[in-house]
Amino acid sequence: MPQNPSYPSPATALPLAEKASLTSGAGDFVTQECAAAGAPAVSMSDGPHGLRLPKESGDGGQLDLHSAAPATCFPPAVALGSSWNPELAERVAGAIAAEATAHGVGVVLGPGINIKRSPLCGRNFEYFSEDPLVSSELGGAMVRGLQDAGVGAALKHYAANNQETDRMRVSADIDERPLREIYLRAFERVVRRDRPWSVMASYNGVNGVPVSENARLLTGILRGEWEFDGIVMSDWGAVRDRVAALRAGLDLQMPGTGGRTDLEVADAVESGALDEAVLDLTVARLVRFARRTTDPVRSPGAVDVDGHHRLAGAAADQCVVLLKNDSALLPLNPAAGSVAVIGELARTPRFQGAGSSQVTPTRLDVPLDSLRELATGADVRFAAGYALPGGTGETAEKEAQLSEEAVRLAADSETAVLFLGLPPQDESEGFDRDHLDLPADQTGLLERVLAVNPRVVVVLSNGGVVRTAPWQERVPALVEGWLLGQAGGGALARVLFGAVNPSGKLAETVPLRLEDSPSHPSFPGEEGRSRYGEGIFVGYRGYDARRSEVAFPFGHGLSYTTFGYDGLDVDEADGVFRVGLTVTNTGSRAGREIVQIYSGGPADSRVLRPVRELRGFVSVFLEAGESRDVVVEVARHDLAYFSEREDGWKVEGGRYRIEAGASSRDIRACVEVDVEGDPSKIRLTGRNTLAEWLEHPVGGPLLSEWFARARGEASQEGGGALADPVMRRFLAGVPLDVICEFPQSPVPPQSLGGLADAVEARMAEDQERRGA
Repeated sequence: MPQNPSYPSPATALPLAEKASLTSGAGDFVTQECAAAGAPAVSMSDGPHGLRLPKESGDGGQLDLHSAAPATCFPPAVALGSSWNPELAERVAGAIAAEATAHGVGVVLGPGINIKRSPLCGRNFEYFSEDPLVSSELGGAMVRGLQDAGVGAALKHYAANNQETDRMRVSADIDERPLREIYLRAFERVVRRDRPWSVMASYNGVNGVPVSENARLLTGILRGEWEFDGIVMSDWGAVRDRVAALRAGLDLQMPGTGGRTDLEVADAVESGALDEAVLDLTVARLVRFARRTTDPVRSPGAVDVDGHHRLAGAAADQCVVLLKNDSALLPLNPAAGSVAVIGELARTPRFQGAGSSQVTPTRLDVPLDSLRELATGADVRFAAGYALPGGTGETAEKEAQLSEEAVRLAADSETAVLFLGLPPQDESEGFDRDHLDLPADQTGLLERVLAVNPRVVVVLSNGGVVRTAPWQERVPALVEGWLLGQAGGGALARVLFGAVNPSGKLAETVPLRLEDSPSHPSFPGEEGRSRYGEGIFVGYRGYDARRSEVAFPFGHGLSYTTFGYDGLDVDEADGVFRVGLTVTNTGSRAGREIVQIYSGGPADSRVLRPVRELRGFVSVFLEAGESRDVVVEVARHDLAYFSEREDGWKVEGGRYRIEAGASSRDIRACVEVDVEGDPSKIRLTGRNTLAEWLEHPVGGPLLSEWFARARGEASQEGGGALADPVMRRFLAGVPLDVICEFPQSPVPPQSLGGLADAVEARMAEDQERRGA
């Protein structure tokens, strides 16, 4: 474990009470100032996709999730993840940083990079993907965009925060391998590469221990293994035992507690229950954090409100996912024809999720208005079709009238564009969803429209996936519009009329049924425990393992053009595989393609492996007919799995598949590569089974030699029992020390120690030889 980093001017000389006061907030969204230590107060703001400028409640204040001032509402993570564009995410984060600076905010509480374990999670709109690589690439880009502009990021929610049900108490019970490979992997990549200035500890526990008090997660892994040098802050209201949390590695409790927990910390030091050196190290980290976020002093400038709105629109353009487009129904002709725009969501759009991330937008593009603005000759008419919940309370008679008007308009129009989606009551921070279905009045309206007009385009507005079966089979065109931020209405209009060629790809699987979700049997758990029984088989990994049919696979997204893949080739040098291929735009218009690189295997793996796992991706923009060579680098260690037995990452030797695809189920090319495995770290003893001995690269040959010598049967491979395939399989799961107790065993029990020592000696020789 590396030594703790040294920090400038640790405040060990401060009075105990003042040191303790730094470990909790001075208010709802501000830290404690300490002039004597050179630590200014730091203002924070929610803001994964735009600033929710805080309203300090003060004593007795009421919870207020509305922003104190307008800010640009960029596409939330559910949409931005579908762009598969880290450079775009970095630009968005830079704009958020500029607005933060203008408002005196030093830390933005984001990005959130938790895995979408279940499509029911009510906060999925704040997260990027079901895959840790996509999450880390987009999340890491946002960290860079914020911090390069001098505003701190708070990477959240560490760790395994994958549901809202009982979120402040539930224990996420996860085996070590899925914890490392799925739920910690994105955090590890971002912490190691992008160095966030702070990490936010989540509400939940992991394997029975609250994260805010979990020394293994906060100190052992985060600081010890990953060398994190920032501060760990709590989620708001997550701390139950301040002293235990401080001891575990939690630096800052938020929000402030009016000094109550500061006294608990001081009393613990005075009583000897808390080593003051622990507090001193925490204070040193907090001082450094305060200086990082305020030095150099940033000069607030005027926010380019119009420029940021344009950026929000350009980002939304890349987030729209074209799921289906039979007979090239889209794009629509803006210069001719009649278009029935149906659905209240076209006039009253949902553009963000509910909860602590709500932004008061600087303006709002309405899809209906944007469609009318872009139509140069097409006749765009509107019918609400349904009412949104929470309105004036429509009667059954009024609802029927809305539906009738919409059906008549659809029958009288060349094309019907239906805006369908989830109301805010169905998904929010604070609670999970009960189902994946669209509201019944919306799907009923869709059926009636399909009966009178076969040219139907469905545009979805939702923060989490919705079930599209069985009606998707009869809808010729389907657009996933997600929650696109304040400029999303214009983006949808540009895609529908063809001013923008859609290029978004799904960062999560759309299942046919909720029951098909790999986590469904154990989500959200019971009696305060959520057992992650699907293990590493989350999202597409699980659907592929069970060969489940899906509505739309991970990575899927169509375009108004087509792309060809040729010449897949893999070169390896210095621990990096360079995966190269040629991508050609084989259609008639310019477009962007996201090439996805997956790996699978080895076929004879000793552990369960997914059918394929995403290892890299690249975005390429091509004019019609243009070809370009692209290269995706895959580090050899990214092929590793986490071995619980060896307590570390391990690359298995063997033959791997390297695949290039347009989605996880649209693989265009595949090659096989041989990968040399890592040497085993296992120290063999008599408690290891015969199979484990024989599989060991050093122990196996030595044991076979030992058996052969003991039997005098050197001419046979191992001789005796080892030469008999039935007996060998019969004994495979038996510990070697038990086998040695058998009367006919060729290896006496007293010889086991010498055999284990011989294995260690030979492994040391091999390591020395490789080092030379």
